[in-house]
Amino acid sequence: MKNFRVLASLLIVTAISFCGQVMAQSTIFNIPTTDTVTKKKVYAEFDFLAQAPAPEGSRIYIYNPRAVVGAPGNVEFGVNFPITNYRSEGESATAAFIQPNAKWKIYGNDKNGLAFAVGGILSTPLNHRDVLDSWGLLYGVASKKFKAGDYSPRLHVGAYGTLAKSDSASYIGSKAGAIAGYEQPIYKRLSFVADWFSGTNNLGYFTPGVSISLPKNGLLNAGYSIGNDSWKDDNATKNRYLFIYYGITF
Repeated sequence: MKNFRVLASLLIVTAISFCGQVMAQSTIFNIPTTDTVTKKKVYAEFDFLAQAPAPEGSRIYIYNPRAVVGAPGNVEFGVNFPITNYRSEGESATAAFIQPNAKWKIYGNDKNGLAFAVGGILSTPLNHRDVLDSWGLLYGVASKKFKAGDYSPRLHVGAYGTLAKSDSASYIGSKAGAIAGYEQPIYKRLSFVADWFSGTNNLGYFTPGVSISLPKNGLLNAGYSIGNDSWKDDNATKNRYLFIYYGITF
């Protein structure tokens, strides 16, 4: 029975292990922005996600420390180490990953508010390799900042493509989709933000929330990630997460 429970835990970890941890880069919540970390600067962040609501007697938690370094030419390099923990009736299963990545801002014009960036990420499991696959993702994203007074919004749109060995093990597979994001300053240090990955794979989430700029280059974001498959009756309480992260630039 114990072995069965551990195996079941691993399968659930496999199925939902990538929520909110896709990009160790300059992001809103999940999607990459067109921003890159300034040359010779380091951005550090810690993400925490908790399944909410969760099935009775169990819950999934995600812990994701990440760091991004700015390089010359509007390029950044990052890595994150997401850890997914599934707990149920006294049993626990944990899956850990390493995700190196890079992003290049290929165009930016502050006058017209336009910017374009491309990037990619590779995700590799650090344990349970017999269950979990490696996968890769490439994307392109454009942003437009509208000049509308002191609180100008910014819109992001783009596309992504993924490559994995199989759909069953990673639940990512070889797929393509759209990404979108919105940032709306509300008052001084407070903004409404939201982002979205299309698809019903493990990237497919809509996450609205708030972003608060803190003193000494700090940032606090709080939101709620809703899986694109949450409309299904049997999944309504299984694929939603409270999402909080703190980041700081050195």
